[in-house]
Amino acid sequence: MRLLAFCANSARVLRHRLAGMEIGPRCRIARHVGIEVGRGGRLKLGPKCHLAAYAQIHCYGGTIEAGSHVFVGQFATLYGHGGIVIGDNTLIGNHVSIIAANHTIPPRGQLIRREPDVPLPIRIGRDAWIGAGVRVLGGVTIGDGCVVGAGAVVTRDLPPWTVAVGVPARVIRERE
Repeated sequence: MRLLAFCANSARVLRHRLAGMEIGPRCRIARHVGIEVGRGGRLKLGPKCHLAAYAQIHCYGGTIEAGSHVFVGQFATLYGHGGIVIGDNTLIGNHVSIIAANHTIPPRGQLIRREPDVPLPIRIGRDAWIGAGVRVLGGVTIGDGCVVGAGAVVTRDLPPWTVAVGVPARVIRERE
């Protein structure tokens, strides 16, 4: 049974490599993971990354780059229009949304949907832990060693080695 799972993972990885994605050695891509690079987009996964079942990775013309040993949990969604960089050994929990773009707000009488996306890059440092259900909005940096508590909404930069919780996320302490 393990051999069958290994072969299925190898086939998924090979399919994505043949489509032009940079998938490092010993990466695991679970069944039902959705990956869409799009025109001008780029996906790069370092060695030993793991994309859990039902994760959605959409570059939308931007670049999503994950270092080595990065875990992306079930049902997590990464929209990389403005670019996303994730450091080594980072954990992205289940049902996390990372959205590297936003819309402008037009004057009354103009449709919001007709406004262009504004790319807003996101950087997540090394050894960070993004808890279940967190929302990371465009234009923020989450520092090395940061822990973001479940359900938080990150709207501004978080310093390295801190713990942040809440909506909007705020630092409650430093890691010792």
